[in-house]
Amino acid sequence: MYELVWLLLPVAALGGWIAARRGRGGPNGSHTFPGTEYLRGLDYLLNAQPDKAIDVFVRMLEVTADTFETHLALGNLFRKRGEVDRAIRVHRNLVARDSLNDEQRSNALLELGRDYQRAGLLDRAEELYSELLQRKDHVAQVLPLLLDIYQQEKDWNSAIRTASRMEQVNQRPASRVIAQFLCEMADDARGQGETEKARTLLGQALDRHNGCGRASLLLGDIEREAGQHEAALMAYLRVDGQDRELLPEVLASLYACHRELGSVDRMIEYLRECIPCYHGIAPVILLADILTEHNRQNEACEFLALHLTRHPSIRGLEKFVDLRLAGCHADGSESLLMLKNLTDRLQKGKPAYLCRECGFAGKTLYWQCPGCKCWDTVRAISGVEGSQAS
Repeated sequence: MYELVWLLLPVAALGGWIAARRGRGGPNGSHTFPGTEYLRGLDYLLNAQPDKAIDVFVRMLEVTADTFETHLALGNLFRKRGEVDRAIRVHRNLVARDSLNDEQRSNALLELGRDYQRAGLLDRAEELYSELLQRKDHVAQVLPLLLDIYQQEKDWNSAIRTASRMEQVNQRPASRVIAQFLCEMADDARGQGETEKARTLLGQALDRHNGCGRASLLLGDIEREAGQHEAALMAYLRVDGQDRELLPEVLASLYACHRELGSVDRMIEYLRECIPCYHGIAPVILLADILTEHNRQNEACEFLALHLTRHPSIRGLEKFVDLRLAGCHADGSESLLMLKNLTDRLQKGKPAYLCRECGFAGKTLYWQCPGCKCWDTVRAISGVEGSQAS
């Protein structure tokens, strides 16, 4: 509110000057009193009604070379305050002026496009941005805005072209985000039963960014659904080398493949090898589950207890209590049940994933963070309270 009031002060001064000029013409060069519109605007301003004052002053203030920046700033301020309709009205009024030079018109078009985008009128914003690109004006500013529109519309082909152009303009690699767009396209193709198309797109994603763990994960899922368990294993194992923080997302699928192939011992060996190299609790819990499943419960309890003494974890403690409850007599379960209730309460409502860019927390792995819209930045939370990592 105070920001708007301070911005209105020069507007009011300009409005008074205009009103005085219009009021000239009295006898002997005398001046008549400023117009009623100007007085009304001042009254609104002095009575802390800047919204009404702005409407009055904008009506009075002609768009000239001297007042253009003021109109532009007022519209921007409206947009920042969430009053997009007013911002559109101010900026559209600027665009309609024939007196603007090329630079001013481009600036007005850019801000009007931002207004439309903020209002959700994406087609209108896209049209203005395309005009600016044709004019080769504000290219570095327009391309990210267009990219955001294409992502909202899930127009991945246009997003890839725009990201590639941004790479040329900004000299910043775009391979990681383009790989994510290709993964989105592959996921859509897979959902429509176009398996070969999905494979091709995922191959392109890996060509763009060889470290794209998501592409390998999706390839593994496709091969597993096709019954190609050895090929699926190769894809899943590649994820570990590309991005070890994605290991919790692939472990269950790895185990499922080994069960189908009758090679559970290979899975146990793999888990024992990766546990010292991975800071999370997920492979530890899976190994305990596999040992229990194969009637090696005591070994599972001893292994888990030893790990927890070195790497405390609420999730690990919860699993340890579950194992002890499954093997204890009724007269020894009361304290374990109390401990399980405590771990359940500690875990309840805790997020499992965190964005490394903005801190957004949730229970689901998002490939694009809902908070900051960055790609491939959400991973399992680490720490004692982490539900998947310790």
